[in-house]
Amino acid sequence: EDESEEEPKLKYERLSNGVTEILQKDAASCMTVHEKFLALGTHYGKVYLLDVQGNITQKFDVSPVKINQISLDESGEHMGVCSEDGKVQVFGLYSAEEFHETFDCPIKIVAVHPQFVRSHFKQFVTGGKKLLLYERGWMNRWKPSVLHEGEGNIRNVKWRGHLIAWANNMGVKILDMISKQRITNVPRDDISLRPDMYPCSLCWKDNLTLIIGWGNSVKICSVKERHASEMRDLPNRYVEIVFQFETEFHISGLAPLCDQLVVLSYVKEISEKTEVECCARPRLDIVQPLPESCEEISSDAITVRGFQENKWRDYHLEYSEGESLFYIISPRDVVVAKERDQDDHIDWLLEKKKYEEALMAAEISQKTIKKHKILDIGLAYINHLVEKGEYDLAARKCQKILGKNTDLWEFEVYKFKEIGQLKAISRYLPRRDPVLKPLIYEMVLHEFLESDYEGFATLIKEWPGDLYNNTIIVQAVVDHLKKDPQNRTLLRTLAELYTYDQRYGRALEIYLTLRHKDVFQLIHKHNLFSSIRDKIVLLMDFDAEKAVDMLLDNEDKISIDRVVEELENRPELQHVYLHKLFKRDHHKGQRYHEKQISLYAEYDRPNLLPFLRDSTHCPLEKALEICQQRNFVEETVYLLSRMGNSRSALKMIMEELHDVDKAIEFAKEQDDGELWEDLILYSIDKPPFITGLLNNIGTHVDPILLIHRIKEGMEIPNLRDSLVKILQDYNLQILLREGCKKILVADSLSLLKKMHRTQMKGVLVDEENICESCLSPVLPSDASKSFSVVVFHCRHMFHKECLPVSNTVSPVQFCNICSAKHRGPGSAILEMKK
Repeated sequence: EDESEEEPKLKYERLSNGVTEILQKDAASCMTVHEKFLALGTHYGKVYLLDVQGNITQKFDVSPVKINQISLDESGEHMGVCSEDGKVQVFGLYSAEEFHETFDCPIKIVAVHPQFVRSHFKQFVTGGKKLLLYERGWMNRWKPSVLHEGEGNIRNVKWRGHLIAWANNMGVKILDMISKQRITNVPRDDISLRPDMYPCSLCWKDNLTLIIGWGNSVKICSVKERHASEMRDLPNRYVEIVFQFETEFHISGLAPLCDQLVVLSYVKEISEKTEVECCARPRLDIVQPLPESCEEISSDAITVRGFQENKWRDYHLEYSEGESLFYIISPRDVVVAKERDQDDHIDWLLEKKKYEEALMAAEISQKTIKKHKILDIGLAYINHLVEKGEYDLAARKCQKILGKNTDLWEFEVYKFKEIGQLKAISRYLPRRDPVLKPLIYEMVLHEFLESDYEGFATLIKEWPGDLYNNTIIVQAVVDHLKKDPQNRTLLRTLAELYTYDQRYGRALEIYLTLRHKDVFQLIHKHNLFSSIRDKIVLLMDFDAEKAVDMLLDNEDKISIDRVVEELENRPELQHVYLHKLFKRDHHKGQRYHEKQISLYAEYDRPNLLPFLRDSTHCPLEKALEICQQRNFVEETVYLLSRMGNSRSALKMIMEELHDVDKAIEFAKEQDDGELWEDLILYSIDKPPFITGLLNNIGTHVDPILLIHRIKEGMEIPNLRDSLVKILQDYNLQILLREGCKKILVADSLSLLKKMHRTQMKGVLVDEENICESCLSPVLPSDASKSFSVVVFHCRHMFHKECLPVSNTVSPVQFCNICSAKHRGPGSAILEMKK
């Protein structure tokens, strides 16, 4: 079938068991469905009660001729039967209650009241030439009354609640049993069809919705209450046709399915061989009603026994409301259609090989599905992917489908091995919860080792070392290295295996040989400092900076002396180590400072002078000797000045470097008059030096001393500019002095004013203050008495009578306490009297 075919909405099965036995000797004429059982009428006048599997539970011999209709009340306890010979019977299935009547014409229809089990609803209707209502009255007598006549035979009646719908030759009527009023007449559309050959199909969707199918026309009618203002002489209810549409074929039966319709259609087709019209298989369609049309949801051709001989009137459609079961009744067969459940949906998906969707559907409905198991679907999906050659996807699905089932995992691994696809499943093998047998992982590793060293290395890095027997894998790698000793991938992997096996020394040797970046991490992580004592040169050759940092950070594990000793034959590496040690701490490697002089001179002259300046343990004579041997002028000058031989240092600057600026800078640093004198004497016959001195000497030596010594007639470059600069410097010094003087005067005046303001402020005197002489409170306890207090600016207070009498002529007094220390402006008296 086409892969794009839509999934059917219904599934079908033939009602068998007792039904098969019945229809082998008889033919079905009608059937009524109750939620608990089925009632089947035959052409030989028998009525059988069946269970839902088709087994016979009861049999009634009603008539020698065809049973036309069987009606059941809602309780399923009472049944009405009518037959072609005019007999009508209504009786209780579980009671002795029974009614018999024989008419002089065939009775096509009987319908008992839905609530017949209740005493005040003992009613039923029959349909022949008249529509008769039978009601049980006084003394249990049945009283008939005519509901309708004169429009031909009544061929179909459906009773729902208080409404009765029936069809005759002219159309469909609805009667309200409460008011006993007929509320509508729905005429049939195609009057050319014989009513006896093409009967009307009726069914109630609910208590107020009637579905009519006649010919190829479908009408859905809704019974509504009429507004009080519209009543007049009209019935209190009316009918509105809400949907109306035509179908492709003639309708044999109708049934509701939620908001959709199930339509049983009688089909004729032209035979390809004889070109004669013949009967085809009936169709069961699900349609979605629209206001003036319909949308076909699904359409199925039903294979029933003897369909080639059946007529339109031979088909009936009955349904069970509670379970959405639809029964297609034909003379020789009864087929049950039911909505497909999730198991059916999964069946269809598997049939179409839509395994992904089937697996998803099973997971969503795992609590409701009965037939299928998620695991079985998943295994089928994996097999399907393998058959299609999608090995990677199949392996990926194993993770989700197999879960923690180790047996299934191992089975799938062996299956992948058989087809040569172990590599595909390797990435998805479980590594924790669950863990498979070590043999499984070793088998995969051997597969990679034979054909893909990089893939093998990746697995070793990703898989925990306890998944497999490390010794076996190490031996396998060693065997392969015998064939290719320099293979870096295998060496790196072997180092990782040694690490898992805690053979860190061997791993370290391989890492150092490979110059692998993880070597330092390995040393730190596993504290392998004891293993690297004799491998310091290798480490330094690999990455000197990282190696030195590591050695210095772990000085307690590998001593400085040990490192220096190991690097004795590699002075360039020894220098790198000692230089970084000196940068960290100027004193730790002091015993090697003499050695470092030669190392700096040989390998790192730019840092020699900073070393000489910062080191306090460096032997200066040795350093001077080395610098003089190598003619390092700057370093020699520094050492001479540091050893106190400034004149030799200055001479070397002038004679060797010929740098007047450096000589002047050196003289400034030493700040020695003799050096300036030597500098002037050396420069007096060298015009460029004189220019440099004139430009820089002004702030340290009087320029006149230099100018007086210049010989007359000597040409001095830029002399004018130099003299102008000297004058500008002089003027600048004068301006600076005047500015400083102004600032000093202004600050003095400001401070004087501040002091005056401070001394003019009032002084708080309260009960807590005491006389510094008698140590009693300054203020009297009785404030009304007169008193006299003396307060000095130094905040000392006295009673006036406690102050000694001054012997001086000046009326100004001074604080006795402060005047002993220092007599100043702050000790003068302030007198407060009251």
